[in-house]
Amino acid sequence: MRKVIMAFLLGLLGGSTELSGAVSKGEEFQLLERMLNEDIVPFWYPEMADREAGGFSFNHGKDGEWKGQAPKGIVSQARMVWFLARLSRSPYGKPEHLAAAMHGFEFLQKSLWDQEFGGFFWTVSHDGQTPIQAAKHLYGQAFGLYALSELAASSGDDAPLRLATELFALLERHAHDERRGGYLEFFERDWSLPSAGTVGYMGVAPNIKLMNTHLHLMEAVTTFYRVSEDPVAKERLVELMNIQSNSVVRKSIGACTDKYTLDWNPLSGREFSVVSYGHDIENAWLLMDACEALGTPKQPFLDLYRTLFDYSLTYGFDHGKGGFFSTGPFKTKAVDLKKHWWVQAEGLISALMLFQMTGDARYWEAFRKTLRWVVNYQTDRKAGGWYGVILPDGRAQGDKANIWKTPYHNGRAVLECLRILQSGLAGDQIE
Repeated sequence: MRKVIMAFLLGLLGGSTELSGAVSKGEEFQLLERMLNEDIVPFWYPEMADREAGGFSFNHGKDGEWKGQAPKGIVSQARMVWFLARLSRSPYGKPEHLAAAMHGFEFLQKSLWDQEFGGFFWTVSHDGQTPIQAAKHLYGQAFGLYALSELAASSGDDAPLRLATELFALLERHAHDERRGGYLEFFERDWSLPSAGTVGYMGVAPNIKLMNTHLHLMEAVTTFYRVSEDPVAKERLVELMNIQSNSVVRKSIGACTDKYTLDWNPLSGREFSVVSYGHDIENAWLLMDACEALGTPKQPFLDLYRTLFDYSLTYGFDHGKGGFFSTGPFKTKAVDLKKHWWVQAEGLISALMLFQMTGDARYWEAFRKTLRWVVNYQTDRKAGGWYGVILPDGRAQGDKANIWKTPYHNGRAVLECLRILQSGLAGDQIE
């Protein structure tokens, strides 16, 4: 299969091993399609399915080598269920993908779900028999809700929706901050509040709220509302959109930061005055998606979408080779020049959606250059999958699959970009 990809690329380039700058809309569609069908999907499925212990096994090194059994966590297991469910209802899905998503759902339900107190454990043993990290973190619960909601939409099965509804009710009862808005970050296993000195799995104390957690809660509630039409979910989605479009945006900067007090005051100091380009560009398109779920016009937020994306384009984009860097101080060129796989994925979809909305050629160029970077450098053409990190000197680093790295970011980005390009809405604007 990968020989086919190389032959295709070499044909495009007249023998070169790198993509040229001039790639048409049709060629980009083919690149994305081949990336999905011949690299992303076969790398993750059926390779990662654990038929003996249940769920999926993620512990593969830089070159895709299996490193042995490892704990299984709600974030990675839910992300894999989400991807397989979403893939199953795309033009590229097969019945086996939905069956695999249901296989993952069984592990979520039987092993990661806390049968006594409700909600998902953070991690369990590889066989699912023993909770290892049992506290309830909203970041993990968000991905559980996201996966269950997508699986309900893709399968039509009542069981995922019932569990999603139960989980949403738990979050409403225990975690929603009615007075200050948003959600508290984490709890003990029984949903009691942790002591003040406790540090959660995301590295913060209980008196902190994270932009990152609320970003993924918005993403999850968007999908849950689509499938459930729950009126409380609609209220929470509007609230989360207000947070992601207002509370976490540093308006004098034109970018977001991650850490806030419970009443949404940003933490101050050099260590907190950092912009994560990937989260900002992801925030832009997830806000667009939330608008669509609510049936609300996206256009009133257009200035914000542009502001967030343009900041990252100005300070965090590699205009030579393409792709987005990791982080940087306020209004200063990026200082962390590593290129993380997930940031490139979010850059692809956000750039293309902005181009679809505006017809601004700068966004098409950012999409094109980011895709060129991914094909030339981020993709492992020998072993498959995407490298986790590409260092400034060009070396690859990091695992191919682990408790954080799954096909959720890049699989989603490629599926959504294909959907947009296939609609013709963006392509019609390309001369």
